Amino acid sequence: MKRIDQLISSLSVRRILRITNVRILAQLFFFSIFLFSVWATWTSRLGGYPVSRILEIDPLVMISTMLSTGYVYRYLGWGLLILGVTLLFGRVFCNWVCPYGSLHQFVGWLFNIGRARDRIDENRYRSIYFLKYAILVVLLILAFMGALQIGLLDPICLMYRSFATVVAPATDMVIDTVSLKANNLELDTLWLDSLKFGPGTARRVFVGSFWIGLFIFGLVSANLLIPRFFCRVLCPLGALLGVISRFSLFRINRDVHKCTDCNLCLTRCEGAADPQGAVRLSECFSCMNCIDDCPEDALSFSLVRLDTKQVIPAPSMSRRKLMFASVLGLATYPFIKNHGVNTDENFSGALIRPPGSVEESEFLSKCIKCDQCINACPTNVLQPATLQEAGIEGLWTPVMNFNIGHCQLKCTLCSEVCPTGAIRKITVEEKLGKGSFEEQGPIRLGTAFYDTGRCLPHAMEIPCVVCEEVCPVSPKAIQTKDVEIKNVFEEIVVLNKPFIVPDLCIGCGICQTECPVKDERAVYVTAIGESRSRERRLLLRTREVG
Repeated sequence: MKRIDQLISSLSVRRILRITNVRILAQLFFFSIFLFSVWATWTSRLGGYPVSRILEIDPLVMISTMLSTGYVYRYLGWGLLILGVTLLFGRVFCNWVCPYGSLHQFVGWLFNIGRARDRIDENRYRSIYFLKYAILVVLLILAFMGALQIGLLDPICLMYRSFATVVAPATDMVIDTVSLKANNLELDTLWLDSLKFGPGTARRVFVGSFWIGLFIFGLVSANLLIPRFFCRVLCPLGALLGVISRFSLFRINRDVHKCTDCNLCLTRCEGAADPQGAVRLSECFSCMNCIDDCPEDALSFSLVRLDTKQVIPAPSMSRRKLMFASVLGLATYPFIKNHGVNTDENFSGALIRPPGSVEESEFLSKCIKCDQCINACPTNVLQPATLQEAGIEGLWTPVMNFNIGHCQLKCTLCSEVCPTGAIRKITVEEKLGKGSFEEQGPIRLGTAFYDTGRCLPHAMEIPCVVCEEVCPVSPKAIQTKDVEIKNVFEEIVVLNKPFIVPDLCIGCGICQTECPVKDERAVYVTAIGESRSRERRLLLRTREVG
């Protein structure tokens, strides 16, 4: 024990200029790029920035969407770049680029207060680390069968979703509080708005953000049990790169003639790759910590050597485990699909997708639950779907909640940031049915209906035409008819009772948002009549309305 502590102390000078310092700079750079992407996704800052690029270079997104749809959408081909880098240098993405990996490493470093001997034991390979490969097999089989679920555990999707719906609103809330206190002290706070992820005026809220936050908090907290718990045990992207890294040209090599078996290389091994023995190539993050920590210079990152006894190239997953994971993936598919809310015959009317969304089954085969569209939405109408709304298959996919906001008539931002084509890129002209799209008409999100038992003019004989006034289409989809009634004072009163013209309604939801009946709105929108599905028509044929 004293020998180990002495060796650690002797390394302090060598660590002033070490490879891992370069890696930390790379991590800070890519984490900053990620934060900028989340910040710039907001409406007024979008400005043509490729805010989805980190998602688009994710090779698991590329491969899984290719399996589920049969083609590679738009910029997802960038994932080939990461695969090429992995074939050269192994899993460098996990510890040099991935923002979620950087977050886990920082938390691990923050709580890395154990003795040297404890750290060595914590960083030895464990049999449970095969689990991420089983998860990868299950998710790829589901994707091949059309149930895309990688967004639940893919680290980049998970990171975007968590920051968009939990971290960004919480940060804005803190900045608002600081700004309020500073204003009371008569300090200049205009610069604080530039730091906010959101609009800077209205506070955004997200349904189910507590559970999304609890999910990522639990995964990050698990580092207290096992260092880099998510990366070592659960990460499907890491598993994919681990499978490919067995063929990498560069790797950690150990000179057995120099090695004194001190095991110091294990004190900071991020991937639990056993560099003190036969290096597990599929687990190695190429973090270079072991090279910096070796007092004898017995380790190097160099071209593959012919001595295969010094490495274990393949993941530690037996054929029996592979078979079990495959069967589990096949068995999971009907459980997910049989929920029944996403078919045209039995669909949830509350499941209203953003404008430009493709047909529901195709949408679910493309959406990776990254919630970029939710972050870009200027009115906060887009929300992550709950289990009750969309089942397991549609959990955390984007839906519209018109009790919170409405879909702006000339906004197409959600279609501009979607990395997979679940929301296809549309123009304002196409959304409104103008110009060359006049014949096909506007994109309809659904149809508005009245609950006449709650509508003020219909049920309580109280004058109200708010919904008719705010209806943005021309001619208006909400019109009124004059009805003469005798009130309690025996006076003749003319009420304007509103009604819907379904042929004109585009389902923008502003009528529901602005309805003064606040608990359950008197006017509400459902997905019936949406443009993307011929099977969900409200009317048998479209009438000509002048």
